[in-house]
Amino acid sequence: MITRTQTLLKTISADLYEITLQGNSGGFRTSLYVEDGEAGVKFVHLALDADVPAAPPELSLQWSCPAVDVQGLWHPAAERSRALIPDWWPGFSSRATSSAPVVCLHGYRSNNVLSFACSDVLHPLRLHAGLNEETASFHCSVTIFQGPASPLAHYELVLRLDSRRVPYFEALSGVSGWWAGLAGCEPSPVPDTAREPMYSTWYSFHQQLEPEAVEAECKAAAELGCKAVIIDDGWQTSDEARGYAYCGDWKVSPAKIPDMKAHVARIHEQGLKVILWYAVPFIGKHSEVWHSYKDKLLYFNEEMGAGVVDPRYPEVRSYLTGIYEQALLDYDLDGFKLDFVDSFYETRDSSRQSGGGRDTDSVPAAVDQLLSGVIFRLRQLKPDIMIEFRQNYIGPLMRKYGNMFRAGDCPNDAVQNRIKTLDIRLICDRTAAHADMLMWHPEEPVANAALQLINVLFSVPQISMRLDRLPQPHFAMLAYQLAFWREHREVLLDGVLEPWHPELLYPLVFARMPKKWIVAAYHDTVIPLTGELPDEVLVVNGTLLTRLVLELDQDSGQKEITVRDCQGTIVARHTVAWAAGVHALEVPAAGIISIRTGAPMLH
Repeated sequence: MITRTQTLLKTISADLYEITLQGNSGGFRTSLYVEDGEAGVKFVHLALDADVPAAPPELSLQWSCPAVDVQGLWHPAAERSRALIPDWWPGFSSRATSSAPVVCLHGYRSNNVLSFACSDVLHPLRLHAGLNEETASFHCSVTIFQGPASPLAHYELVLRLDSRRVPYFEALSGVSGWWAGLAGCEPSPVPDTAREPMYSTWYSFHQQLEPEAVEAECKAAAELGCKAVIIDDGWQTSDEARGYAYCGDWKVSPAKIPDMKAHVARIHEQGLKVILWYAVPFIGKHSEVWHSYKDKLLYFNEEMGAGVVDPRYPEVRSYLTGIYEQALLDYDLDGFKLDFVDSFYETRDSSRQSGGGRDTDSVPAAVDQLLSGVIFRLRQLKPDIMIEFRQNYIGPLMRKYGNMFRAGDCPNDAVQNRIKTLDIRLICDRTAAHADMLMWHPEEPVANAALQLINVLFSVPQISMRLDRLPQPHFAMLAYQLAFWREHREVLLDGVLEPWHPELLYPLVFARMPKKWIVAAYHDTVIPLTGELPDEVLVVNGTLLTRLVLELDQDSGQKEITVRDCQGTIVARHTVAWAAGVHALEVPAAGIISIRTGAPMLH
């Protein structure tokens, strides 16, 4: 059943919520109606129309949600702040190249209370769910066109409201699937290499790239099971200062890599594919092409020493696309790390600019044209091309262009890497979620270093340590942890993901398939193993404690227990038949417990 109304500022009912459209419509005609989805899901449709293109009005859809059984607020860009926010707080912004338009209010048992998401994954939006003290309710809203916007004649938005009492991660999975089904948001295919461990040169070399040393690291990385290397910032210039004043020409620095094609070929011979880094929007003031594009900028960033080119110019899009296409042809690359695409955005000055050679007024639409064109051209040359984007540009539209989403920079911060990777996993569906590059101090105790890998267990690891300088215990640990990850990759990446208690930064995470469960405990907590256990349960100690506590709700039957330390050495093996109840197991710091039906594993 569909309920319709054509009246602006009229409240309509969406089951549990009364939705009000507020704002001045200007010269636009508006329509608003509600459509039923599955039980507990509603779709609110908003459309704007004008006879001639005009600057769209700022409008908002507003409603209230009682603050009953709400423990936390989840948003893709929440970082460590999972607290409830007041109604006077500004809320969360979203656009094609930054974050994603979804908010989830969840309860004390990690249950969904209300998740709401928007179909407009291109334009800037502001989402809000703030607690009102006077009413003990959340004042929720979605605001469109709050900032600069290009003229348009037609606009549509669908607001998805999900009040199902399901785990919050199931509600977010529903949002991800809904986005993937929207026209123009079809996700890119994911090559298998994008789902394998990789080596990155960033933290290990930074901008001091040396071809022979990189190739030696690639050989060691291949022996550890890595399948690709990301050659990061530094290859394109002899300048090693942070900043982008020399970016824009994208010519290989002969002082660093005299022959990129031969360098790539030697890495290929070692069994690794090669992904090359580019800062997409920047034209540096010291680049050769500065004079060609200095008058075709959205804005100039003095701190970076570079301007952000205006993609509304077709020659800008053609120039950028040609760079990546030629690099693929010249060097036989397998992928690109396309960085800083979130720097493309409208300012108040740029939103008022039109004509002058621009073929569209809309910066978001131009960015879509640019990235769509890049991917189309690259796939024609190499269908399994890999494209990496970095948090926060991890939204549903970005899945159309890229097939690898990497956690934002968090060097040496294992907990932050866990939060970031799980946040990505919750809304990226089949797109490969990668950890930020892993690094640690070589004098760390080996179990502490192992926590860097264990905290990103449910994402694809990227290693960025100088392997030739790792202490032997660290190397043995890394070899075992990567082998463990690759052996159980299917469950870790494709199993049903259950990251419990986001308000506590995911202290307990499950991945389940019918015959195997993997659970990682990152806090001193009781691990519930409910129902009949599968053939194998792997319990990973993501702490420095030396015991874990399991709770069974039924008798286990006879199980073979194998306990390993973080380097894979077996430290205990025995047979148990647990009764329902609580059981404490000794396990080394960062160790792993295998619970199997039948004979214990010997490797």
